[in-house]
Amino acid sequence: MPEYEDVPSWILEGLRPICAGLPETYEELAWVGVRWRIRKRTFAHVRPVPAESNVTTLIQFRAAGEEFHVLTSMGFPFSRAGWGTDVVNMVFTPTVDWSEVRELLTDSYRVLAPANLVRLIVSC
Repeated sequence: MPEYEDVPSWILEGLRPICAGLPETYEELAWVGVRWRIRKRTFAHVRPVPAESNVTTLIQFRAAGEEFHVLTSMGFPFSRAGWGTDVVNMVFTPTVDWSEVRELLTDSYRVLAPANLVRLIVSC
């Protein structure tokens, strides 16, 4: 896979096996950063965001119902995205919990994927 200079390689190395492990997903360069899609729907988008004097990297994903409300009310590293009714931001930190990221992205995939593909997912 190509490396994109605007997203740190350690983040891409963590995300790629998670996203590639979901049925019929693909990675592509987005308008900024990298996104993973199921068919033509984006379930994960990682990108740098200027924050004060440095760059913060965040990932946007989907969360349904109560999970959306819980995540967006927790505070850092989570927040509500400025668009959509179910889109959550999560800021990457050096101590990111990759098990949690796997669970969140699998749930995001479940929100957007067709039911026949969701049934193929092995539980997290």
